[in-house]
Amino acid sequence: MEDLSLQNVNLEKSENLERHRTKGFSSSKALVVRRGTPFKVSLQLEGRPFNPKTDSLSIKVMLGPLYVIMPVTVSKKVSSSHWQAYIDPENLNLQSPSIFISSPASASVGCYRLQLCVFTQNSQKTFAFGKFILLCNPWCREDAVYIPFEDQREEYVQNDSGLLFMGTAMNLVSSPWSFDQYEPGVLETCLNLLQVSPQHQKNGRMDYLNRNNPVYISRVVSAMINSEDDRGVLKGNWSGDFKQGVHPSMWTGSGDILTQWAQSGYSPVKYGQCWVFAAVMCTVMRVLGIPCRVVTNFNSAHDTNGNLVIEEYYTETGQKLNHCKDSIWNFHVWVECNMTRPDVGPGMDGWQVLDPTPQERSEGVFCCGPAPVKAIKDRRIDLLFDIPFVYAAVNADVHSIIVSKGRVLSYNKDTKKVGSLICTKAVGFPRHQNITREYKDIKSPTSSLNSRSSTMSGNSTLRRAGSSKGVSVFLTLDKAPVAGEPVCFTVKVINKQSIAKMMKVHLNAQAKEYNNSPSDTFWETQGVIKMAPMEAKVIHQQILPAQYEDVVGDNLINLAVVLENMSSQERVLASDEFNIASPQLTVQIADGDSIVPNKEQTATVTFTNPFSLPVSGVLTVSGPGLIQGKVQFRMLPLRPGGRVEQHIAFTPNIVGTKMLQASLSLTNNSIIRGFKMVSVRSA
Repeated sequence: MEDLSLQNVNLEKSENLERHRTKGFSSSKALVVRRGTPFKVSLQLEGRPFNPKTDSLSIKVMLGPLYVIMPVTVSKKVSSSHWQAYIDPENLNLQSPSIFISSPASASVGCYRLQLCVFTQNSQKTFAFGKFILLCNPWCREDAVYIPFEDQREEYVQNDSGLLFMGTAMNLVSSPWSFDQYEPGVLETCLNLLQVSPQHQKNGRMDYLNRNNPVYISRVVSAMINSEDDRGVLKGNWSGDFKQGVHPSMWTGSGDILTQWAQSGYSPVKYGQCWVFAAVMCTVMRVLGIPCRVVTNFNSAHDTNGNLVIEEYYTETGQKLNHCKDSIWNFHVWVECNMTRPDVGPGMDGWQVLDPTPQERSEGVFCCGPAPVKAIKDRRIDLLFDIPFVYAAVNADVHSIIVSKGRVLSYNKDTKKVGSLICTKAVGFPRHQNITREYKDIKSPTSSLNSRSSTMSGNSTLRRAGSSKGVSVFLTLDKAPVAGEPVCFTVKVINKQSIAKMMKVHLNAQAKEYNNSPSDTFWETQGVIKMAPMEAKVIHQQILPAQYEDVVGDNLINLAVVLENMSSQERVLASDEFNIASPQLTVQIADGDSIVPNKEQTATVTFTNPFSLPVSGVLTVSGPGLIQGKVQFRMLPLRPGGRVEQHIAFTPNIVGTKMLQASLSLTNNSIIRGFKMVSVRSA
């Protein structure tokens, strides 16, 4: 009688991808599944049918040197705690049996090899029959990364585009970003990132074992996104000189960065800054199945000595000085990942801060986190990992000091500036969500933290105040500054005493990068005002476009007013920093309500030049699932106030909500962006 042998194996790719919510990874050569959920493998036998009484099967799954051998049983009971292989007794086809392979919900992430062993009365045969990639599973209750809400799983795992928030708390800049997790090769590169890590190179077996734990995975990835200690993805650069690579502001998605890193043999890509590091880490974590979101902390303190105080020094005319190692970044971007934290005790599950930007070492390595957001709010600085650093970033006090010839002339304390707004992209909508209350215990619903929860309106909004025994000064922007328009602001001075005063008013504006001290003064003015007893006076000022255009670009403005009592030499300072909103590209789609796969559509990108000089540049349009790669157009010089339109044809290839994004890189080094969310429906 002819013996039993294996003719073919069908990994049932389409059925498994659907069941495991991994359809986006269909371009991968390997089957992509999630742990804790069975996947189906169909065997095509030859010779004779399978006989359960005399024949038996076993499955061997291998991850590097680790392996598990499972006897194939006839059962429907599925365990989420151990590896299992079984044949459904209700669908038992003896010529073509289907085997279900189930991994534990705590299995290690990685690329596994499969072997089938066939035992008959006469022989034992082993067949290698393919590979599968195992990811974390936010849909599985027993998985440490489980999230119970489908809209959050869609946003934090499946969504391949999003918004990064920059600028200032009063004037948010929404920058589109393509996470690109489904682009060809990105999945494999994210898995290779784990292989290239020092942990794997040092002890591959232990690394494979530890990959069952999202806490471990997230620390490895946090360190591997920057290249300070390893062959990491990105080289940071805050020098202003980007000739050897790409200016961080030029990146629009993670795919180009990860692909370049892999193709270079894992040499660091030049260059990244905080939002680039965070966005690329978000891609890697979503690929690995760990829910992740990008978070911006406005007025983020970098407290190098751990005293929860940031000192800022000014001259007597309001020029900010670079006197301190501590600093406040106008914004700093990190990520949060969702996971349980049994290693730090009860109550610390949920969102965890991870910061891949290399600032401080954690256990000897440039990484940060995972720090439970709940622990930051409760100031549990005794817990793992890096909670004191993140706590200071959102809670440090700011001391503003006026100095002259080594002598302190004035001192002011601000307890609300740092961590003034912490936000992320809202679930399902292209806007920000204020999550400050998740980090900070805000007592009053009318506190400044709430007043800063949305972008600045057209109405006058109180910004910063300084006060002494005799006088108060308030600095107010009249409206959110926009490129091409004057920056209009108001200084209000109040004499709090019943004696007349002569006051000298110094006003000073300096350009600054988001993470640095300001450069030299580019605009200043001064004058003298006479204050009657208990009088309040309002001074209106403006900085014209021609005065700020050459220095702003991607920079911000530090604006300060120093009030000097000419008789007592008493001084009072009020200062703030703001961004000037760039113009935006308008992206419109002619037939936006009837977009279906494989049907060509047309988008129109429009730009109006708000600058006082002609501009030219290169327009780049991209959109995973909508356009293959990128399309570029050269824009001829456009006069001030001129308007240009560019039509772009695109053909969607996948159902879902996608982002079409456009960026215009101008020859004056400005980058103008725009995006359109595109809903692709089933035909």
